[in-house]
Amino acid sequence: MVLLVESRGIVEIINEKIMLYANSKSKNSVGDLSFILQRNSSSLKTNLYYIKTMKLMDVKSKNSVGDLSFILQRNSSSLKTNLYYIKTMKLMDVRVMMENDSVTPNLISASNVGILAMQVYFPSMYVKQSELESADGVSKGKYEIGLGQREMAVCSDREDACSMALTVVHRLLKRFNVEPMEIGRLEVGTESQVDRSKSVKSTLMQLFTDSGNTDLEGVDVVNACFGGTQALFNCVSWVESTSWDGRYALAVATDVAVYDAGPARCTGGAGAVAMLVGVDAPIVFDGRLKAFYMQDAYDFYKPTAAGATEYPVVDGALSVRSYFEALSRCYGLYCAKFERLCGKEARVMDFDAVLFHSPYCKLAKKALIRLVFVDLCRCVVGPSQLNPNMPNKGVPVRFDEDRLLTLDLDRNEEAWLMELSGSLFETRTKPSLLAACRVGNMYCASLWTSLACHLAGSSADKLVGQRLLMFSYGSGLASCMFSVQLRRGRENEVKLENIASMLADAMSQLEMRNKLSPEEFISTMETREKAASSAPYIPTAQLEHLSNETFYLVNVDEKCRRKYALKVSEENEALSS
Repeated sequence: MVLLVESRGIVEIINEKIMLYANSKSKNSVGDLSFILQRNSSSLKTNLYYIKTMKLMDVKSKNSVGDLSFILQRNSSSLKTNLYYIKTMKLMDVRVMMENDSVTPNLISASNVGILAMQVYFPSMYVKQSELESADGVSKGKYEIGLGQREMAVCSDREDACSMALTVVHRLLKRFNVEPMEIGRLEVGTESQVDRSKSVKSTLMQLFTDSGNTDLEGVDVVNACFGGTQALFNCVSWVESTSWDGRYALAVATDVAVYDAGPARCTGGAGAVAMLVGVDAPIVFDGRLKAFYMQDAYDFYKPTAAGATEYPVVDGALSVRSYFEALSRCYGLYCAKFERLCGKEARVMDFDAVLFHSPYCKLAKKALIRLVFVDLCRCVVGPSQLNPNMPNKGVPVRFDEDRLLTLDLDRNEEAWLMELSGSLFETRTKPSLLAACRVGNMYCASLWTSLACHLAGSSADKLVGQRLLMFSYGSGLASCMFSVQLRRGRENEVKLENIASMLADAMSQLEMRNKLSPEEFISTMETREKAASSAPYIPTAQLEHLSNETFYLVNVDEKCRRKYALKVSEENEALSS
C-alpha cells in the first residue's frame, strides 16, 4: 500500500487507535468499546463499508455514549483488503449524528489532496523522424528541427487505448502495492475510444471485479486532449467532497494519435498515464488558481459521419491559432486570480517549471515565449531580468497593454523572444519534454507525461517546495491553466523520491523499444486502417515486441467485442471481456 500499515495484529491496531481517539474526545469515560471478530466470508464484502467508520467516531449525545460494538468481518484470503479499510479510517473524520436512533456518517473535506503515485506507458515500437523526413521527401530537419521531434511511438494492431489503459493501471497497482479494493473512483480521459457507447473505464473493470470491487465511480471524459486533465480534476474534487468514501481515486489518460498520410502524420504518437489521487499527497493543486477558456471551434475533430476511422479532420493553422489564443486567455485570467489570492504579481520566471500540452515540442517552446511576451506587456518584468545579455534598448518588439491578447508575432519578434527566453526554456520547460520528443503526441496523456518527466529528472530534495505552472489544451476547444505545488517536509520528500524512482524506471523503457523502418511504419498504419473497420478480426502483429506486463488485443469477434490478455510469460491467460 502507498501508506504503510502496521504489521501488528488487527485487534491491537484497532483497540489502540480507537482508544487514543476516544480519550482525546472526552474528559470522562466514553464507555465500553468492544469488538467482535467474526469469520463470515459470505457477508465480508457487505460489511466492509462499516469497518471504515470504526476509528474516527465522534458520538454526539447529552448522556453517556453507551456501548459501541463493531463487527470486523475477517477472511484470511482478504486480509490485505481488511487492512486497507483499517488504514482508511485514518483518512476520514466521521461525525456520527444520533437522530431517532439512527447513525448517519457525514464525511468532511480532506486535506492536501493530490497525486500520490504515477505510472506511464509507451508502446514498444518507434520510428525515427530523420528517416521519415527522407521517406516523405521533405527537407532535412523539417521534423527534427522544425517540430522538435526525434522519434515517434507506433502502435501495432495489438494495442489501442484500452490495452494501454489496462497496462498502465495494472502496473501502477502492482508497483505501488495498491489493492483494487482501495480504489473508489476510476475516471478515464481519452479521445481514442474503440466504441461510441462503451467506455474505456468499463474495460478497466476487468482489473477490479475479481477482487469484488464493483463499487467504483466514474466513467470516461471526452474532449480531444483535455479529457485526461478533467478526469484528474474530477478525481481531486471527489476526494475533497462530502461524497468521498475514504478510498483512493485513479485518473487515467490514454490515447493513440494517428493521422492519414500527409503533413500531419509525423505529429502522431501514443501513450498512457495513470495517477493515484488521495490525501496527504506530495503533489497538490492550488485549488482556486485555475483559469479556464472554453470555445466552440472546429480546429480538430472526429465526426461520426467519417465512418470507422481513427483519423481526425484537422485545420492545422486554426488549431495552432486556437492553442495560442487559449494560452493567452488562460494566463491572463490566472495572473488576475493569482494577484487577488496571493497579493503579488505572477511571473513566468518565478515558477520552478512551466509545462505545456505538447503535440510537438516546438509548440511548447513557442508557448513559453508567448507567456514571456505577456509578462513584458504587463510590465512585471524587463528583458534584462530574463536575460542579462539582452539590451533593453533597440528592442524589436512593442510591449503594450493592448497587445496582451495578440496572436500575431512577426519573425523578428519571435526570434528575439526565443533568444530572450532561451535560458528559461532550458531550465523550466525542456526537461519535461524528454518523452514528448521521443514518443510524440499522446493527446490526453501529453501534459501529464511532461509532469512525469519533470519528476523523474530531478532528485527529491530539489523537487520539494517547487511550484509548477501547467497548461492543458484540447481542441474543440477546452483549456485550463493551473499550478501545482510539491510539498515540503521529509515525509513528502520520501514520497516524491518513490514516485520519481518509479517514473525513472518507466522512462528507461524508451531505450528498449524496437525501431521500425519508414516502410514498416507505413505497413503498420495500413494494417491499423483495415483493423478499424473489420469484425471479426485477429491482429497480425507478433507478441515478441511487447514487454512483459503488457496487455494486448487478442481478437475482435463478429459482434465487435474485444478481448484482451496480459503478456506475463509464454503462456498468456486472457481476461474475459
